[in-house]
Amino acid sequence: MADSEGRTIPVRNPRTGEIDFALPVTTARELANKAARLRANQALWGARPLAERIGVMQRWLGEVAKRANDIAQADAIDTGGCHTSYLQGFITMGNIGGWIEDAQAALDAASYEGPSRAMPSVTVRTQFVPYPLVGVIGPWNAPMMLVLLDAIPALFAGCAVIIKPSEVTPRWVEPLFETVAAVPELAGVFDFVQGEGETGRQLIDMVDLACFTGSVPTGRKIAVQCAQRLIPCYLELGGKDPVIVTQSADLERATTAVLRGGVHANGMVCFSVERIYVAESIHDAFVALLVEKAQKVRLNSDDPRAGHLHPFTFAPQAGIVEQQLAEAVAKGATILTGGKTETIGGGLYMRPTVVTGVTHDMTLMTDETFGPILPVMPFKTIEEAIALANDTSFGLTANVIAGSEEEALPIAKQINAGSVFIQDTFLTFAKNRTVGSNSFGRSGVGGGARTGPEAILRYVRRKALLTQHGEPADIQNDHHLGQH
Repeated sequence: MADSEGRTIPVRNPRTGEIDFALPVTTARELANKAARLRANQALWGARPLAERIGVMQRWLGEVAKRANDIAQADAIDTGGCHTSYLQGFITMGNIGGWIEDAQAALDAASYEGPSRAMPSVTVRTQFVPYPLVGVIGPWNAPMMLVLLDAIPALFAGCAVIIKPSEVTPRWVEPLFETVAAVPELAGVFDFVQGEGETGRQLIDMVDLACFTGSVPTGRKIAVQCAQRLIPCYLELGGKDPVIVTQSADLERATTAVLRGGVHANGMVCFSVERIYVAESIHDAFVALLVEKAQKVRLNSDDPRAGHLHPFTFAPQAGIVEQQLAEAVAKGATILTGGKTETIGGGLYMRPTVVTGVTHDMTLMTDETFGPILPVMPFKTIEEAIALANDTSFGLTANVIAGSEEEALPIAKQINAGSVFIQDTFLTFAKNRTVGSNSFGRSGVGGGARTGPEAILRYVRRKALLTQHGEPADIQNDHHLGQH
């Protein structure tokens, strides 16, 4: 595709419905120049001792702290005023600060220096070699947090990083990179491009490792392109996350946890609760209490900082949710509350929507919904509940709420998901700086943990340096080798 100098993309404000931002598209020539500059600068960045890189990142942390409110405000405009957006400056500070504390120990834990167990006369040493240039393509939900979840550990690892945010939510980039510009060493190895899918395709042709968060169809295209180039890729492709509520569960606790897990951030989170399986004996009581609590949830249409649910960030998503609901109703499901898109001040809102009479013949129970929808289905036995939870092509997170941890834990161990939250939902942030996990099915591709201290290992290649301290083997006298 030929360069289109000066082309811009109109960007919609999710609260007003108006086009109020023009996104300049990075041309292929500009992208190539940025990639070449980053790659050239990475040689010095990667050669720095980790302690020096940490010092640079410490200075960046100070710059982010100065602009935390501006960064958060931009992210909030992008998303429509998601509560989490207003915390993004501080979440970014926590991300940088966590790696300042954890990076050295994480690499030390994965390294080795000592005698070979197979050949004691040989000393083995580990060397970590960063991938020169990492490309990160971000989604429109939680746009800054999910891009930086990959970019920051890659920078600590010694890589140069180039990001492409979603063209739906690009406003946060400018205030963030004003903080990057204040740290010249970092600015030399961290940059961004703007554009649609074609820009992302061009970016992948320029990098040595690609990270992507988004839909399965786009992830599949990226995987094919990376495979053709024989470069690694890490793909986070969403989920259809279940919760099992057993007969002994406390209904107050269970409904509170499920409601938040299903509708926080308008349900537009990859680990949102999207399938609710409740023991048959408590199903009706659970549904009644869930409806009661759902009807009390406020929209943030009058005040983005006061309400609970923000508008759909990406306008077409409202249509996807409505289509799934309509198909479910046509097949026998019942909407007990919510279920309609409301246009308020130009924004598209939907109240928490409790649905019963659902089955796995409905896309509402099989395809990612990404909206504030709470479909509830009864089960007779725990074995049936586990089978239903595992009846999916996804496997990001899952949840189990029972009368006790002792009851919930054996159930959790049988669910095919990268993380299972017990006695609550939405606990994924508790993994950060603690442990990593691997997603199942189509939720994650590429292996390696995205969170936890070992996540930094995604961005380096481990090289073994072996020194022979004894006499080298002589081909004239090696018949004994391999004999016992």
